[in-house]
Amino acid sequence: MLDLKFCPNCGESSLSYNGRKMHCTSCDFVFYNNTAAAVAVVIKCKDEVMLTRRNQEPGHGKLDLAGGFIDFEETAENACKRELFEEMQIQVDESKLKYICSIPNTYPYKGVLYHTMDLFFEYEVTEKFDVILEEHEISDTIWIKKEHIDLNEIAFESQKLFFEKYKLQ
Repeated sequence: MLDLKFCPNCGESSLSYNGRKMHCTSCDFVFYNNTAAAVAVVIKCKDEVMLTRRNQEPGHGKLDLAGGFIDFEETAENACKRELFEEMQIQVDESKLKYICSIPNTYPYKGVLYHTMDLFFEYEVTEKFDVILEEHEISDTIWIKKEHIDLNEIAFESQKLFFEKYKLQ
């Protein structure tokens, strides 16, 4: 976590951080650094899946699955739908999203290492389609046979672990 020293409650320089929580020894303020929930969607068409190419850090230029953080009071399925629309203008039917598994991960962003729980979903389509990219986030999309996915090209460790198992299905 950032090198925080001052308590946001009392302002004293008595804030300590043990990796899980921040604690102020002056006023007993406690802030827990809980896991953030995120979604990743495998868009599948026959024996191929759609991957995106990241256009920002972390993992700039690496392959990724569409997805992102779940907002407050949002279901994982609704986050999948929102993220697919925001990133690629894809309209999906939430009822056709198939939950596959969850894998813990980390996401470094602006000096803070966020611990995440990545929830993986599959969305099957009958034919490939064009997308309108949010170019700030994604530079390209590719369709690839899942057995041809090079794990060294994948941006995040949780997705590498996911594809190790998913490629065998």
